[in-house]
Amino acid sequence: MGRLTGKVAVVTGGASGIGQAFAQRLARDGAAVAVADTKDCSVTRSLVEAEGGRFFGLPCDVTEPTEVSSFARNLVRAIGHPDILVNNVGIFPLQPFLEIGFADWRRINAVNVDSMFLFAQALVPGMIAKRFGRIVNMTSTVNWLMIPNYVHYITTKAAVIGFTRGLANELGEHGITVNAIAPSLVKNATTQASELSQMYDAIAQQQAIHRVQVPADLVGTLSFLVSDDAEFVTGQTIAVDGGMTKG
Repeated sequence: MGRLTGKVAVVTGGASGIGQAFAQRLARDGAAVAVADTKDCSVTRSLVEAEGGRFFGLPCDVTEPTEVSSFARNLVRAIGHPDILVNNVGIFPLQPFLEIGFADWRRINAVNVDSMFLFAQALVPGMIAKRFGRIVNMTSTVNWLMIPNYVHYITTKAAVIGFTRGLANELGEHGITVNAIAPSLVKNATTQASELSQMYDAIAQQQAIHRVQVPADLVGTLSFLVSDDAEFVTGQTIAVDGGMTKG
């Protein structure tokens, strides 16, 4: 019996990277896991089922209201009303400010912020009915660092913190907590395929723990925040960044 036995968890962007690590840990803790992603989720399914967990996955464009609503309806029919929502999906293109087109601006806001709004609106009513809910939103320590070519990304990750605080204040009376996790630069397939791969070592040397962060470094904090142990923790942004940010 795990600490999340009987719970249903949703992870956006769970087909790979951090989201995949989250899905596996949630299953290990006993939760049934649903993944919303446009990518193939077969590997995540295998990892969840290897932990003894039930898996639900449907292709879902997390920026489209009708697709999010359809995902939620099918999820409830398949494995029940979610208790846990992990808003993990995100994109991080590097672009100088004057090269950011309005379509680029709208796209990153749609993926990184609008998706959180859509999934929360779709799933919170079921949490209110249960008088229990755990929502965890992924932000970034980039909010506190001087990194160029990231105006649109930094803007969205700052918005996530505001969304987290506002939602926590509104949902606390219903037994629902809302928190955010802020990692440093995480080494995974997505960042390895980008220009960020050139920054791993430099960023690691700025941390108190001088090694590159990996998805496994984040799963313990998630496990705590969605458990009963964190029932009095809400509205917080927790930096899990090896000491990149201090204070």
